[in-house]
Amino acid sequence: MAKKLWDKGIETDAFIEAFTVGKDRELDLVLAKYDVIGTIAHITMLESVGLLEKEELEVLTDELNSILENVIEPGDFEIEDGVEDVHSQIELMLTRKLDDIGKKVHSGRSRNDQVLVDIRLFLRDEIKEIASLSKKLFDTLISQSEVNKEILMPGYTHTQAAMPSSFGLWFGAYAESLVDDLVLLESAYRIINRNPLGSAAGYGSSFPLNRTLTTGLLGFEGMNTNVVYAQMGRGKTEQTLAFAMAGLAGTLNKFSSDVCLYNSQDFSFIKLADELTTGSSIMPHKKNPDVFELIRAKTNNLRALPNQIMMATTNLTSGYHRDFQILKEILFPALHELKACLFIAEYAAGKVEVSISLLKDPKYNLIFSVEAVNELVLKGVPFREAYGQVANQIKDGSFTPPEELRHTHEGSIGNLGNEKIQKRMEAQMNKFS
Repeated sequence: MAKKLWDKGIETDAFIEAFTVGKDRELDLVLAKYDVIGTIAHITMLESVGLLEKEELEVLTDELNSILENVIEPGDFEIEDGVEDVHSQIELMLTRKLDDIGKKVHSGRSRNDQVLVDIRLFLRDEIKEIASLSKKLFDTLISQSEVNKEILMPGYTHTQAAMPSSFGLWFGAYAESLVDDLVLLESAYRIINRNPLGSAAGYGSSFPLNRTLTTGLLGFEGMNTNVVYAQMGRGKTEQTLAFAMAGLAGTLNKFSSDVCLYNSQDFSFIKLADELTTGSSIMPHKKNPDVFELIRAKTNNLRALPNQIMMATTNLTSGYHRDFQILKEILFPALHELKACLFIAEYAAGKVEVSISLLKDPKYNLIFSVEAVNELVLKGVPFREAYGQVANQIKDGSFTPPEELRHTHEGSIGNLGNEKIQKRMEAQMNKFS
């Protein structure tokens, strides 16, 4: 059995070890690639400050690249029984192959900042993937908005038909919501894209580490300068990203709720493609919007993510605590869930068909009352008086809805402003590069 990095000859009870390791060994598999990348940057820096010989760096780098290309990327990387985590496994693989040279890679760093840098590199890639999936959904929503911009639908307040809207407005609203969601996601990206490596156990090192060098090698925007704060970033990093994920989840949740309602027979505003629906075991007519119901349920869980992370890290003093290990169990599956929801939502949104003559139904006549008021105002009637005239017409049953709509201002039925929304999204996506 492999010795642990911290082994001092004292044996830990097996059940204690199982409890403290938790799910780390399974969850750490996604970090293997980033552990190799971080280690290569670290040993490159060690050689530059005289803690490794040039030949040792070359041998170590070759072996690390071999592990990455021949074991990790093909999906064959495993953490062996008795090995605690990904960091221990990779160091074990090095020492088996290179003996004493492999034992030098840990100089000047702790597993604390090793896991910090691995997680940040991992989350940086995850954020870019989430942004890309969000952009695909955005493009689909904008396309639906443009295709359906002339088709009217009722707009609701207090869950009551209130004013004329359009499917162009409806689809476009969720597209613009995604833009703001990515503003928050980009904020998380900026916080995450800073180098914690070199903080060691949280208090630096007596070695002459060159943190500027590793910052550049790993492609970070800058570093967490204060080594204590670098360690305090654990938990804060995850929480900041959780808020951004919850924002995206909120947009998906509301869209899914609308779809489920509008797809029902009582509304029949939209129709879902048959391949998006499921049937009933006893009711032959049923076509259930299970896809959107599940997105709604899953995104409700995701909206609770910030609270889960806050509760896991509440009342922790500065410095490292084992509590942080739980964050991977909370966040990593949530990342997978959000990406799956974005992917499915984009696929399904493109297959939504809209009803083209909703407002011809007389039951929607009264949603044109504001249009009637405005027409009177344009003729010189004071607004409050015009409001009273139309209210009386509604009361005595003489109200007749106007025959056409005149909405021309930015962001309205007649002037969606999708091109402005698209420009904002393009500018926002560029900030992730």
